[in-house]
Amino acid sequence: MNYCGPLFRILSERAYQMVGSCAQPILEHREETQTTSSSSNIANRRRSGKASSQPQNINSSDQMEGGSPVYTVDEALSSLGFGKFQCLLLAYAGIGWVAEAMEMMLLSFVGPAVQAKWNLSSQQESLITSVVFAGMLVGAYSWGIVSDNYGRRKGFIITAVVTFGAGFLSAFAPNYISLIILRCLVGIGLGGGPVLASWFLEFIPALNRGTWMVVFTSLWTLGTILEALLAWFVMPTLGWRWLLALSSLPSSVLLFFYGITPESPRFLCMKGRTSEALDVLEKVARVNQTKLPLGLLVSDHKIEPDGKCTPSEVTHLLSKRSETAIPEVGAINSLLMLLSPKLVRSTLLLWVVFFGNAFSYYGLVLLTSELSSGRSKCMQTTLHSENSQDANLYRDVLITSLAEFPGVLLSAATVDRVGRKLSMSLMFFISCIFLLPLMFHQSEAFTTSLLFGARICITGTFTIIFIYAPEVYPTSVRTTGFGVASSVGRIGGIICPLVAVGMVDGCHQTAAIVLFLIVMFVSGVCVLLFPFETKGRELSDTCDSSKILP
Repeated sequence: MNYCGPLFRILSERAYQMVGSCAQPILEHREETQTTSSSSNIANRRRSGKASSQPQNINSSDQMEGGSPVYTVDEALSSLGFGKFQCLLLAYAGIGWVAEAMEMMLLSFVGPAVQAKWNLSSQQESLITSVVFAGMLVGAYSWGIVSDNYGRRKGFIITAVVTFGAGFLSAFAPNYISLIILRCLVGIGLGGGPVLASWFLEFIPALNRGTWMVVFTSLWTLGTILEALLAWFVMPTLGWRWLLALSSLPSSVLLFFYGITPESPRFLCMKGRTSEALDVLEKVARVNQTKLPLGLLVSDHKIEPDGKCTPSEVTHLLSKRSETAIPEVGAINSLLMLLSPKLVRSTLLLWVVFFGNAFSYYGLVLLTSELSSGRSKCMQTTLHSENSQDANLYRDVLITSLAEFPGVLLSAATVDRVGRKLSMSLMFFISCIFLLPLMFHQSEAFTTSLLFGARICITGTFTIIFIYAPEVYPTSVRTTGFGVASSVGRIGGIICPLVAVGMVDGCHQTAAIVLFLIVMFVSGVCVLLFPFETKGRELSDTCDSSKILP
């Protein structure tokens, strides 16, 4: 056993050089005898006939030298199941998701109203929407870094404060410039949406993770419908300022209940705060009236094919309640990790798909309002009164928003059966079929029907990509990777108003639809090129975990 000492010193030196959560400082507790014995016993078992071509998890039947079984966060969550505790988290995170959807959906109503009130050009109207996406681009990346270094809770509470404060104040904007600045700040706050999604994801057992994430993302649909109904009642009587103020209120709910929200146990384990993670899991067990597995909680403890322990395993086997924190990761290093050989293909393809999804989804939302309001200007038809056009706008937006319900149901039916990749690619291609007839002017009823069908499919792809993206990345960079991909998507959101508003308003409907078709088709192809399917796979904690490999 004398050779184990130099081996662990080498591992220790390498661990300090690794970025983020790939490893923790090792050998602080000078328990070399027990640790090396445990590692050797595990390696011997693997060499004696249990080895396979792929690395495997140590389950609760694998014993440490002292006879104590060990288990991971994934195994604990599978044992605890989805119960009352996760339902409470779903309600809290869902309120944040509804709030974001309402803030995004109101852009369809506020833009035209402000344009008429302040005599704005079509470019100035488009900028009201584009600055929100620009803020989201900055916010999604920034809040991802914050939550990966300081915790999920700190990430989403800051976003809630910014979103509510700027959203409420924008209702009192005295002029166009101040409105632009405040809506940009709202966008920065809304960029924290991926943090809430990742936080909820990390409490769900792997077996039914896809289904419950579909339920979570379906609350976005609820938010869009609530906003359409709110606009229908508020805009004709109270005006756009009241709509802005009332739409900001759901974000304030997150502030009231923040004190009782738990930190992600997966994040705590990844940071070496195992005892805190265990406290959270014990609370889950009490609320769900279930029990944790017997033994010691460890983080992503894996054995390589050659029988050697990974750094994360060595670190956590050193102490039952290790409190050694992983060094914080800077913004540049986090981005480099996303572009590392193991993650670069997934990262680049996710960027393209997020761009295409945001461009298509928000484009369809804006196309609904533009095709309803701009038809009389581009075609020689009888002009309707302003009130009649407004009523048609609210009706058409509400109808197409209702399309998101079947889109969510379609996602729920396919995500854990057909899989993430095939479901998304088929929906992208089918949405192209719905948009093809809109290359030429159609009747109002037929146009609304086609947009309804396309909205179903794009809602499905939007729902599933928000499940797939955080599953691809390890805990150490999950919200950063998800946030950066979301940021790239916001670029699509910035550009799409220029297309949906500018080109359609300029009577170039065919060119606008062709561009949407190209973006959707390319996105569908990129989905097929994703390196692996995440259906039924456990989440990884560290960047060296084999779970992130195909």
